[in-house]
Amino acid sequence: MNIFVYFESNPEFFLFSVFLLSLLVGSFLNVVIYRIPIMLKREWKADCIGFLSDELDQKEFNPEQYAHHINEETFNLSVPRSRCPSCGHKITALENIPVLSWLFLKAKCSQCQSSISIRYPIIELSTALLSVLVAYYFGVQWYTLALLVLTWTLIALSMIDFDTQLLPDNITLPILWLGILLSVLGISSISLMTSVIGAIAGYLILWFVSQIFKLVTKKDGMGGGDLKLLALLGAWLGWQALPLILFLSAFVGAIVGISLIIFLGRDKNIPIPFGPYLASAGFISLLWGEQIKQFYFNLAGI
Repeated sequence: MNIFVYFESNPEFFLFSVFLLSLLVGSFLNVVIYRIPIMLKREWKADCIGFLSDELDQKEFNPEQYAHHINEETFNLSVPRSRCPSCGHKITALENIPVLSWLFLKAKCSQCQSSISIRYPIIELSTALLSVLVAYYFGVQWYTLALLVLTWTLIALSMIDFDTQLLPDNITLPILWLGILLSVLGISSISLMTSVIGAIAGYLILWFVSQIFKLVTKKDGMGGGDLKLLALLGAWLGWQALPLILFLSAFVGAIVGISLIIFLGRDKNIPIPFGPYLASAGFISLLWGEQIKQFYFNLAGI
């Protein structure tokens, strides 16, 4: 029996399968969120060392000074194995079961008993729940699988930006192009023209905003990653979704930013990552964008 037919005739099993798969993906996202920024920084270090060695003569550049950077152990998404940051204990397969292992271990390392952050099961469970929401809303189709990939990407980008204020190109750009490719193949719900215009408009809108802000304040108010993230959302959701995404992200971002300054005394000069707000607004627009716009039009009597 075709798997799509089976899922359509057993929607509960379909949602349960998405839940289990997304729990595993959430566990992998924890790895991505932690390791991608470290991998990027190591790559930048290597590029800087290579540049210095090319530009400076031997008297000015001492390779031994940078040997510990050059000879660092292999570090990518699969190597080395995950380990406890306190004692170095390598995490076993039984200790790496999403959510359940954290509960079974009582949020402590099995060797040194140091605390394991609740953030890990929260990301795993949030990934699963948001994925089930997407699967329930869009049903059994190839486009749903693509939207699950988009959802997982937005979660990873949000957390990386929250931690490091980075939105890595090696995540953002491939997913942006995937959104356009889906339109080319006819899998997406929007046309190729709508997708391309959405990507272009998404980038240019925030580019103009950032340039105006820099002209007025003489400061950089937005990173290039934010521009590419909105371009990504435009490629997937179309240019028509951009006004709502911008409104929701700016509204929530302003509330959170003002709250941090007033209630927690955060320095207003410390930048606040905008990526999580863009990603959240994009996800809301994906599921309920039409309903929100219709509610507004009814409220305005249009």
